[in-house]
Amino acid sequence: MSRIDEAIEFIAIRIAILTVSDSRDLTQDRSGDTLVARLQDAGHTLADRKILPDERDLIAAQLRDWCADPRIDVVISTGGTGLTGRDVTVEAHRDVYEKEIDAFGTVFTIVSMQKIGTSAVQSRATGGVANGTYLFALPGSPGACKDAWDEILSKQLDYRHRPCNFVEILPRLDEHHRRK
Repeated sequence: MSRIDEAIEFIAIRIAILTVSDSRDLTQDRSGDTLVARLQDAGHTLADRKILPDERDLIAAQLRDWCADPRIDVVISTGGTGLTGRDVTVEAHRDVYEKEIDAFGTVFTIVSMQKIGTSAVQSRATGGVANGTYLFALPGSPGACKDAWDEILSKQLDYRHRPCNFVEILPRLDEHHRRK
């Protein structure tokens, strides 16, 4: 089963947090605050943080900007993953992805089922890779952000996690862009 190998040195990564909301600002962003606290408690670096309205083009543009920034390894967004007409975060993420991490949404659903039962089917959490950067779209509730971080991301974003993790393959995500 999975475990943290304490004999291996921890590697801090740089994470940007994007909250997607038409109504929140930084003073009301409990989900963003939850993610920031957890990533910093884990020893990672908050690289940037923004709030944007539920506008697909704005979200995709911000994701692209962060993917082009060599100081950012991971982008986590919160909000806009539901089923309503204004929920466009998943579509914006998929506009940017080179590859989707299909199992991320599946594992998130399994975790959510244990917490909220069949209401988990209303989430469209997703993960992917673009330009050597990991991207994850989480629901807008603090509970969902806690679940995603505590049960999935804290482990996969820890270089010491065994048998494998996202950090160890981070340097190879954009190898197809390099000259041979």
